[in-house]
Amino acid sequence: MTNRFEYLPFKPADILLPQNCDLTLWSVVACDQYTSRPEYWQRVEDRVGRAPSALRLILPESCLEGPSVETDIMEINSNMSRYLREGRFRELLDSLIYVERTLDSGKVRRGLIGAVDLEAYDYEPGAASAIRATEGTVMSRIPPRVAVRKNAPIELPHVMLLVDDPNRVIIEPLSSRTEEMEKLYDFDLMERGGHIRGWLLTEELKAWVLQALNTRKDRVERDLDGLLFAVGDGNHSLATAKECYERRKGMTAPEQWPGLPSRYALCEVVNLHDDSLEFEPIHRVVFGVEPGELLDALMNFYPSAIRGGGEGHVLPFTINRWSQGEITITAPTAQLPVGTLQNFLDEYIAAHPKARVDYIHGADEARQLAEEREDAVAFLLPPMGKEELFPTVIHDGVLPRKTFSMGEAHDKRFYLEARKIRR
Repeated sequence: MTNRFEYLPFKPADILLPQNCDLTLWSVVACDQYTSRPEYWQRVEDRVGRAPSALRLILPESCLEGPSVETDIMEINSNMSRYLREGRFRELLDSLIYVERTLDSGKVRRGLIGAVDLEAYDYEPGAASAIRATEGTVMSRIPPRVAVRKNAPIELPHVMLLVDDPNRVIIEPLSSRTEEMEKLYDFDLMERGGHIRGWLLTEELKAWVLQALNTRKDRVERDLDGLLFAVGDGNHSLATAKECYERRKGMTAPEQWPGLPSRYALCEVVNLHDDSLEFEPIHRVVFGVEPGELLDALMNFYPSAIRGGGEGHVLPFTINRWSQGEITITAPTAQLPVGTLQNFLDEYIAAHPKARVDYIHGADEARQLAEEREDAVAFLLPPMGKEELFPTVIHDGVLPRKTFSMGEAHDKRFYLEARKIRR
């Protein structure tokens, strides 16, 4: 099957599915969520208890700088090996999985799970690869993730790739053919995660989907500068997989590179035009600052800045429940308000070591974090139109980091499937 689509960067994979366990307890949200809410992860910990769970196979980002991170990573790798030995997984060879995720809002997001070829992925700005990042990659965030992945025997993905399929010919037609497929799972997700169902594609449907992707690939080479997939979620995880693969290549003869398990990364492909996809802004909450001084610094950074609303890039802010307002940059040089704000914050944080920025999904959550502390300011950003995504990536390179998010934190991909990345 795969050889027929040798030059397609998305392929069937040998997918591991947990078996003989409570999937509601197994499946947990992406590790880069709720980084400022340790109580969320504690609730998940209490709920999972001693049950088999993907929670034992990941390291929440809120723990990346913890005092026992090296021990935590060793324990994660040990748990992965133990789950493999215990037969915790069922392996589906050369497979694609069709997924329907009913979100907390009631909308249904449709996706296709398989593996992408990391040779076709480049996160550098201005890349001409078939798979590209949509936001700037923060290189300092890669090494701690490499530490988690480099010795891991398996991967659990939260990467979501977007395909620009306005005619909805690749994924959506599968919804009417689920009776032809084996249902693999059907259960509720914890913590407002909604509900998820998955089906194993038949050989006929695999060939049909891959042919549709191949046709799309031919068209984007003509019309979209060869951009087949844009990373919608999990860019730093995919960049980490790329880094680990490049390291493995350095220790392997070139003729063996095509067979390296680390050459591929499991992910979910979703149509950019899926009705459930709503581009949500990612807000900024700055901690460790004197709020008035921070706002004055923003005004001084941009000579065209004015207090209040106006023409230009409007940056609403919240200090506490009684102090809210707006600053407008009337002559912005960045394309988007997020770029205007981020340019200031990058310089400010570099000059103020005690200050830090957290990137928050959801305006209410951002406001609440600012209201809970005297040393915090929340900046609320407007949404970006999803139709702008592919043209912007093609013509301007990557967007400012953390420009948009697809849905609220509880809508993010939950860990469920896995794949072996070491022989």
